[in-house]
Amino acid sequence: MKTTIPINEITATIIDSACNVHTKIGPGLLESAYETILAKELTKRGLAVERQKPFPIFWEGEALAEEFRVDLLVNGCVIVELKSTEVMHPVHPKQLLTYLRLSGLPVGLLLNFGQARLKDGIKRIANDTLRDEDRLK
Repeated sequence: MKTTIPINEITATIIDSACNVHTKIGPGLLESAYETILAKELTKRGLAVERQKPFPIFWEGEALAEEFRVDLLVNGCVIVELKSTEVMHPVHPKQLLTYLRLSGLPVGLLLNFGQARLKDGIKRIANDTLRDEDRLK
């Protein structure tokens, strides 16, 4: 799905929604609970949300039987990877970057609801394999 909403506007809406959810609920739930609630909030704000969206894995031009799943795909262009852990590990942003590269999507958000303050658990990751003009579409 191509979106007519600018990506920066989409990511701002996602972050604002996540902050609202975190303020009302706080840390401590499983990722799946935050996924359900955040998807509902984003849908209320007019964004298209797919939960546990599967993507095929291609190797040397061939689709493999295995696939990977992203927590949320918003408006067909932003991957949202959710965590609920006290400490963000270095592998978490790398995981999201790999998802972006494999999917060919331009940007993703890593949101760690386990932080005392959500703003300390937000990372925006851009797909560094895309050209600038592709990333802005």
